[in-house]
Amino acid sequence: QLVESGGDSVQRGSSLRLSCVASEPTPVGSVMGWFRQAPGKGREFVAGISWISRPIRYADSVKGRFTISRDNAQKTLTLQMSNLVPEDTAMYYCGARNPGRGPNWSSQAEYDVWGQGTRVTVSS
Repeated sequence: QLVESGGDSVQRGSSLRLSCVASEPTPVGSVMGWFRQAPGKGREFVAGISWISRPIRYADSVKGRFTISRDNAQKTLTLQMSNLVPEDTAMYYCGARNPGRGPNWSSQAEYDVWGQGTRVTVSS
């Protein structure tokens, strides 16, 4: 089970830190990622991170503004978001992929466990 937290309503240019805590250790070699779903839109990939924190991948829309990190010992995945814009408004979900999945980190179908989401609203 994954539980996200940290979502809030903020103004343009603000920063937020999202956290995702696992109820049990994620498998060695698992990839974890953040996705988001804006109102009326599909779920889109935001960022992904390997078990050893390298490589890391980002959607083009968040490169340079968001930073994903993980602490396997603490069973925690984090998304540090800065310089937020209204287009970042969405429900944010963390997900975990079991080891052995394919190379496409951006496909939500490749993720085996999801959290319930945390809402981020950015006003102008």
